[in-house]
Amino acid sequence: MKVSTENSRTPTIKTARIRSARTSDDLVDLAVQLHEQALEQAEKGNLRRAIILSRHAFRFIELGAGEDSPDVANVGNSLSRLYQDVGRYPDAERLARNCVSVIEKHSSDPDATIQTIRAQSFDGLGTTLRLQARYEEAEKCHCRAVEIVETAFGLEDISLAGYLNNLAVVYKFWGKFDEAEALYWRAMAITLQHLGTEAVELASIYHNLGGLEHSRGNYARGEPYGRRAVEIRRRALGTNHRDTAADMAALAGLLDAQGKVDEAEELYRQALSVFETLLGQDHYEVAVSLNNLAAIHFARGNSMLAEAFYWWALHNKEKTLGPDHPDVAMTLNNMAVMFLAQNKLADAEEMYKRALNTFRRALDPAHPHISICAENYAELLRDRGRDSEADALLASIHP
Repeated sequence: MKVSTENSRTPTIKTARIRSARTSDDLVDLAVQLHEQALEQAEKGNLRRAIILSRHAFRFIELGAGEDSPDVANVGNSLSRLYQDVGRYPDAERLARNCVSVIEKHSSDPDATIQTIRAQSFDGLGTTLRLQARYEEAEKCHCRAVEIVETAFGLEDISLAGYLNNLAVVYKFWGKFDEAEALYWRAMAITLQHLGTEAVELASIYHNLGGLEHSRGNYARGEPYGRRAVEIRRRALGTNHRDTAADMAALAGLLDAQGKVDEAEELYRQALSVFETLLGQDHYEVAVSLNNLAAIHFARGNSMLAEAFYWWALHNKEKTLGPDHPDVAMTLNNMAVMFLAQNKLADAEEMYKRALNTFRRALDPAHPHISICAENYAELLRDRGRDSEADALLASIHP
């Protein structure tokens, strides 16, 4: 039994315009130009170039507008998101916390742009924390972002949809599936009301509804959502866009789980090619595709290739996320399943033990990843004649 991975998408929150009370026009003008160039490079997938430009923009806006300017938080939010995209989570968190600190000095200002930057700052910090599996902290930040937008712009403002979606992503990864679903559908209703049925913004919500059903084990129910996400994104952005590739990988996970292996493998390979081209071989998105391709190779009996892909995926995830992240545990569980089938019992036990400990630390106790991994581990213990340990393990999961 494998625990596959799939991505939940956090839609881009449109960056607010820079609007400083200018104390140094030349520096602020330069910062504006660099900031816009950084956003353009990021949209093209040139993330490292975007980071360089954004860092310069951040420095110049600090010098030109002052360290406590709202525009410092605005540009800082963009740079923090870029750090997230390349897996530099400590840098992203440090900068996101600074953005929150700066913009909260202006919290009483009713100006719409100020309130937008406040919401973006809390949302960005929440996303950074969620990527590090710190779900309780992330929830508080995303709830604050939602509250700010509801207060400033109303309960049906189009900008609210993205913030609701991002809060739902936290609940989904945390294992609070009902809470996530309610927020996804609320975000869907707002988006349909404002933008219609073909808006590209819907793709992230469909993607995430499919991912939610994947986590619940309702693969066939999730497949139409996954297909709709790919359809919308391909039409809007083309096949070689990073977001389209993520949609294809998520759909592949739903198909793979239903035994539709040939179509799943083709989608995984297409997504992997896009990710490697745009993001480099060490990126997290590459690791997800490698993990899932490894599962397909293992199911087809190609254990050597599967093991090679799993080790590559594990290396990338540990490098990006750290060794104690639940996404790392997913790959550990999958590797343990493979080792168990190969009768490498000691290796399998080591992987199961580490995966289960990580899941228990990071996830809601009711999350299915915990019970799946525990049941797999108990099967191994029984194979090794340790029935009492297996019984005790399952009793701790299903009291």
